[in-house]
Amino acid sequence: MNSLESLDLSRNKFSGEIPPSLANLTYLSYLDLSYNNLTGRIPQGSQLDTLYAENPHIYDGNNGLYGPPLQRNCLGSELPKNSSQIMSKNVSDELMFYFGLGSGFTVGLWVVFYVVLFKKTWRIALFRLFDRIHDKVYVFVAITWASIGREATTD
Repeated sequence: MNSLESLDLSRNKFSGEIPPSLANLTYLSYLDLSYNNLTGRIPQGSQLDTLYAENPHIYDGNNGLYGPPLQRNCLGSELPKNSSQIMSKNVSDELMFYFGLGSGFTVGLWVVFYVVLFKKTWRIALFRLFDRIHDKVYVFVAITWASIGREATTD
C-alpha cells in the first residue's frame, strides 16, 4: 500500500475520519475524497498539502471536515485569519494604485503648468493650437447648423 500512486474514493458515502496514515503515502500523486460523509480534522502532512494544491476539490462535499488546508475551523465557520490578510492586501494594493494615480496626475499637471508658465515659445504654440481647434469646431458647428436649417425649410 505504500507505493500507491492514485486513489479515488469519491461519491462512496464513506463516513468517519480520514486515516492519518494517508498522509504518509509518499508516492500518492492523485487523491479524491469528495462527496462522502467524512468528518474530523484533515491529517497534517506535506503530501496531502501538495495534493490539495494540485486539486483543491479533493475534499468537496464533506461538510464535516475542518482544519488546514480548508478555510473552516472545527465549528464549521470560516477562518478569519487568512481572509483578513487577503482583504488587507487587496485594500493596500488598491490604496497604492490610487495613490500612484493621484500623484502621477498631480506631477504631470504641474509639469504642463510649468512649461506653459515659463516657456514663452511653448505658451504661444499652445494658444495657437487652441485657436486652430476653436476655429475648426466653430466651422463644423456653423456648417452643420446651416445644413439642418436648410433641411427644415425645404420640407
